[in-house]
Amino acid sequence: VFGKDINLILVLSNLSSDRKSVRVDMSASTILYTRRAVAEILKAATSVELGPKQGKHIRVKIPYTHYGKYLTTDKRIQVTALCEVMRTRGLKLLVEKTIILEDTNIIIKLPRRVVVNKAVSLEISYANPLPEPVSRCVLLVTLMNQQVKINLARLAPRERSKIYFEFTPRRAGPLQLQVDFSCDKFSHVKGFVTIAVAPA
Repeated sequence: VFGKDINLILVLSNLSSDRKSVRVDMSASTILYTRRAVAEILKAATSVELGPKQGKHIRVKIPYTHYGKYLTTDKRIQVTALCEVMRTRGLKLLVEKTIILEDTNIIIKLPRRVVVNKAVSLEISYANPLPEPVSRCVLLVTLMNQQVKINLARLAPRERSKIYFEFTPRRAGPLQLQVDFSCDKFSHVKGFVTIAVAPA
């Protein structure tokens, strides 16, 4: 989840009946959706001895403090592990994983029934998932082809807050509400709901 430390486990298994010595070079970078690297956030190397038919786990931790300021709006991190079996000619294995960090910031609560030409109030809850305060918070609400920009107070670390948004639907049928939350430390955290508007 965005704003928290990332914990990974690399599993190595020796399927042969011989002892193996494996060197593991690990790296991680923040990337764009095109897979182009933005910044390297982890570089580590370790060696592991594997007995016959033995498996071992290598734990890797990427703290938020290492990746936070380098993350793009795509919220993607590419992790690679190059595993080289020592004392063999060129026996290497490359393991890659792309992590897409999830947002859990926006929660939209609707009333049980929404009716044409009757004012309705929605609860929009938003949060700062980071271990540090954020400021210049802005909520952009898009509804019925109109955008409303709402300036919000700063949020303390891990703080959640909420606002109430009132509108009057003018026609029956499905209506999509989109919410976009940005601040000085991250941007474009999105949430949306489809509202079923009943006839009067």
